[in-house]
Amino acid sequence: MYIPAHFDEPDSAVLHGMIAAHPFGVLVTHGADGLDANHLPFHLDPAQGRLGTLHAHVARANPLWRQLADGDAVLAVFSAGDAYVSPSWYPSKHEAHRQVPTWNYMVAHAHGRVVVRDDERYVRGVVARLTRTHEAGEEAPWKMTDAPADFTDTLLKAIVGIEIEITRLEGKRKLSQNKEVRDIRGAGQTLLARGHSAVGEAMLGEADRKEQ
Repeated sequence: MYIPAHFDEPDSAVLHGMIAAHPFGVLVTHGADGLDANHLPFHLDPAQGRLGTLHAHVARANPLWRQLADGDAVLAVFSAGDAYVSPSWYPSKHEAHRQVPTWNYMVAHAHGRVVVRDDERYVRGVVARLTRTHEAGEEAPWKMTDAPADFTDTLLKAIVGIEIEITRLEGKRKLSQNKEVRDIRGAGQTLLARGHSAVGEAMLGEADRKEQ
């Protein structure tokens, strides 16, 4: 990924936060049939390994897990928000007209080595952790034990676990940091007003930091 210095996010804690908040990622692999991309929910364990470990599962019917060998290099891509930015939202545009449209976004790329985990205990743990995380905000959180045991056991046999030890973590937060503070703030406020809260709030945060 091309990352100009002013858009670089090198802090692994920030990138872990982005992944945890936006865990539905794209797993990019290169197997015998060439490049493939699968869209999966991941659970991140930031304390497992030097840069953390990702856990996921795929349907047994998905050929992905059969095309991978333990230790293969893979890439998981996580998007934390994106939005079109009009030059009209920059105050300086109305003075000098030296602005053009752009697209702002926040992404984390987790490079790693994959291990296929075709065992019931592992996939049960992955499903349990994903469930606890994403049911936490419900009034009556669903639990695996809410379903009949034989029904759950049958479904678990139909999935295969994927474990990825992260070996390189890189991030890009393109939030108009190369613009004047007033331009960052102007565009951020417009995005916020139009419902693009993730990018809008992040841009306002960048404007605040540049003013300090």
